[in-house]
Amino acid sequence: MAVRHRLVKASPQRVWAVLSDGDRYTEWVVGTSASWQTRGRWPEVGAALSYVVRLGPARLTNETIVRRSEEPTVLELEANAGALGTARIAFELRPWGRQCLVIVDEHPLGGVGGLMHNVAAEVVIQLRHRAMLARLAGICEKEEQSTDEDRSAVSAAGPGARRAGDA
Repeated sequence: MAVRHRLVKASPQRVWAVLSDGDRYTEWVVGTSASWQTRGRWPEVGAALSYVVRLGPARLTNETIVRRSEEPTVLELEANAGALGTARIAFELRPWGRQCLVIVDEHPLGGVGGLMHNVAAEVVIQLRHRAMLARLAGICEKEEQSTDEDRSAVSAAGPGARRAGDA
């Protein structure tokens, strides 16, 4: 079972907003080159995304299904990689002051991935999680910073001030 965590310098609400946007899946999930919603409304239980993973010239289409969703703290997914099997991928978001501690926990549920699960597979999963959490943090922290800068600009302009583009 691969468990990894990262402190993200953004609010749990910001992190949840990214995780709960099915259209942004390829931005933070390592190895995906395209994704699209296939069933339900992401991240409601039972909703699904299909996505493409490229391995050299090969293209594999897989599916991820929401199995548990408790806004804004828990998102549990089941990734179905066809003949390779299925895996549970759980995200837990914990407030940490004004930041967010993101914990990801992944383990195989069935198929070849479960049968061949060993220390070497754990290392690969850990490396993938490190990259995935770095991507997620980068997205959330950049958006959080932009929002903070917008608030500061409005605050510095004084009461009743409008931002550029406001009507």
